Formats: sequence, C-alpha cells, structure tokens
Amino acid sequence: MVLASKSPAAKKRAPNPAFMKALTPSPALAAIVGAQPLPRTEVVKKVWDYIKANKLQDSANKRNINADAKLKEIFKKPQVTMFEMTKLLSQHLS
Repeated sequence: MVLASKSPAAKKRAPNPAFMKALTPSPALAAIVGAQPLPRTEVVKKVWDYIKANKLQDSANKRNINADAKLKEIFKKPQVTMFEMTKLLSQHLS
C-alpha cells in the first residue's frame, strides 16, 4: 500500500489582509513603536519587544504585563493580561 502525499496544488494559507493593513499609531503608542504606519501584527511584535527589553512581564504570572510610564498611557492601569493588551492597542491604531 502506497501512502498518498499531499497534492502539489495545496496552497499556503494567505494572511488576512485586515491584519496586514498599515495603521498609524497614536502619539502615546508611537513613543514605543515609532510614528510610521505599521501592520497590526508588527505593532504587537514591537510592543512585546519593548516589554521584554524592559523586563515588564510579571515574574509570578508571565501572562501579566506590568506597565511602566509609557505603557500606562496606553493601558490606563498598572497591570494588564496579554489578552487585554491587544484590545487596548487596537484603540491606539487608526
């Protein structure tokens, strides 16, 4: 018995165009990611880079992010979960 391999016509999944659209960050968010328009995926990536570089992940629960002065302007509270973070970031993109 010969196993059938995947067909060569199988397409690679295309990214959702809504995620790839370049959005302009608010002035508060631009202090972290820069002022140039970026896709939503890149904004989240740059914010995570900032969080890790400044050691803002909670040591007891890695899903929580402790806000410094720049992030408090965006989050409006001292600590958020990583799931809340994406919702709060979307309010600063246009």
